[in-house]
Amino acid sequence: MIRVLIVDDSAFMRTLISDIVDDDPELEVIDTASNGLVAIEKNVQLRPDVILMDVEMPKLDGITALSHIMDNNPTPVVMLSNLTQKGTHTTIKALEAGAVDFIPKPSGSISLNIHSIAEEIVKKVKLAAKVNLKTSRAHRILPLPSVEMKNSIKVIVIGASTGGPQTLASILKRLPRNIPPVFIVQHMPAEFTGPLADRLNSLCVFDVREAKEGDRIKPGQALLAPGGHHMTVKRSKLDNYEIIRLNTDPPVNSIRPSVDVTMQSVVDVYGDNTIGVLLTGMGCDGAKGMCSIKSSGGKTIAQDQDSCVIFGMPKSAIEGGCVDKVADLSHIPEEIIHML
Repeated sequence: MIRVLIVDDSAFMRTLISDIVDDDPELEVIDTASNGLVAIEKNVQLRPDVILMDVEMPKLDGITALSHIMDNNPTPVVMLSNLTQKGTHTTIKALEAGAVDFIPKPSGSISLNIHSIAEEIVKKVKLAAKVNLKTSRAHRILPLPSVEMKNSIKVIVIGASTGGPQTLASILKRLPRNIPPVFIVQHMPAEFTGPLADRLNSLCVFDVREAKEGDRIKPGQALLAPGGHHMTVKRSKLDNYEIIRLNTDPPVNSIRPSVDVTMQSVVDVYGDNTIGVLLTGMGCDGAKGMCSIKSSGGKTIAQDQDSCVIFGMPKSAIEGGCVDKVADLSHIPEEIIHML
């Protein structure tokens, strides 16, 4: 049995969420808490396998409680977040601070329809119980020294899922200002990709932002696929430059945006000038894209198992025989620079 601690300031929500968790034969609610202070105490006393915790709470909020838990008694934490501007930005901070994943409440703090996401709650709690906690905190790594790249025409495409936000932050903040164009696909709902891009932008010496239809591609810029849209690259027929195209075609690998879709479109335009990087995440999205990059003559990097929160995506690419370099998170920025 996976033992779960439920943390929410609403007694009504604690009851509803507990019912969802207890309905699954592999899960057991061992207790509940009404705020972050109580959660910290019960985490020490009960040693749950997973904590399912609200973000916004009185007395002690979820972010502060999360930081304390990860510093003192590390436990996999899945955050329950609100789809408000404040809620989405706070959730990004929680992921960077070490939360394994998050679940958006469907209709605010008191979500009477919480049962509509019961399947997602159960799935993410079970996944959290399997994570590599050693890598769930943001890595504090010194930036790389200034790097000179003369007239590089290469591009970088990065894919990530569970554990991706903190991993992306660790990598991108170490890359130089004159980085070639970067395309990022992070599996995440639409409400959260904009705040994630804003957070990454605040950490980097180059521009990072959520991609928009028709964006012109240029060096010194990283574009993040918006949630709910596949991001592709097309060369303009009228002018000699490339632009972003977004679409809502059916999900690929049960996800939209898909890493495979973006990687394949980048290869179609840039060929052997493409560098593919596949990071932590569940499933196999990105494996086919990495193989396309490799077969075109481009270069590929996969995050190693020890530094992944979830090894699924990189493992699929490695097993497919299309990875040039398997690297620890701390060495991926150097590997990118070396390939450039």
